[in-house]
Amino acid sequence: MWGVSPAAAKENSMAKGSVQIVVERCKACGFCVEFCPTHVLALSSAFNAKGYHPPYMVNPEKCSGCDLCGMYCPDFAIFGFKNTDEAKQATTAAAPAPKEQEATNVDAR
Repeated sequence: MWGVSPAAAKENSMAKGSVQIVVERCKACGFCVEFCPTHVLALSSAFNAKGYHPPYMVNPEKCSGCDLCGMYCPDFAIFGFKNTDEAKQATTAAAPAPKEQEATNVDAR
């Protein structure tokens, strides 16, 4: 069978991007849902404070981070962005120091 290796399948299933939604700005026009090329978004059944149904990510693993949703949004309620290895490394580098290191830093004062 001409299959995809498990490592390649995992690589392809990981999201290349993500979406940040400002729920209270949304008026549920549906442009983001309609124009999403990878069909990541759908309108929620929940209401925001204005009584509208904001979008949510139904297929987050398919997001490419293209930001078409953000470009079409008339209320600037949604933003798409690409996930980068640099962002993942920065998060790892910003992790708190181990307890032993903190104790050493306190003694050095």
